[in-house]
Amino acid sequence: MGEDARFEDADAGPVALRALDAEDLKVISALVQDAIFPVSEMTWDRRRRRFALLVNRFRWEEAGGAHPPERVQSVLAIEDALAVASQGIDRADPDLVLSILALDWTPGADCTGRITLVLAGDGAVALDVEALEVTLRDVTRPYVAPSGKTPQHPE
Repeated sequence: MGEDARFEDADAGPVALRALDAEDLKVISALVQDAIFPVSEMTWDRRRRRFALLVNRFRWEEAGGAHPPERVQSVLAIEDALAVASQGIDRADPDLVLSILALDWTPGADCTGRITLVLAGDGAVALDVEALEVTLRDVTRPYVAPSGKTPQHPE
């Protein structure tokens, strides 16, 4: 008789997740913490009601493993976006690079609500949505993080 499979032996493939409630969103928020992106990679298709970011995501799911810290390019998409507003961001600066700290959800009436991308440096992007639907999908192979370090957060 063979040995049971162990979690540690699994090959971590690309992430492809969808959040449809607040608990799901916490998982995606944890995975995009410390993701970085140029302001130019933030787009809102008003007609399709879709807000999307191409981010360089730190691979928290592999942190502390046998290999060096990694990042991967991922698309973070928010569906049913009715309005988008930003604070503390100079969208006219093409060289501006932003970092995500968290995704917050504030429910409204009848399944509506607000998703806030909390950014490092007191910036934020708020999206009023008809319903909570957020997807995160890795779109490239992982690469060694240029800094070679795992992001650190004070306790």
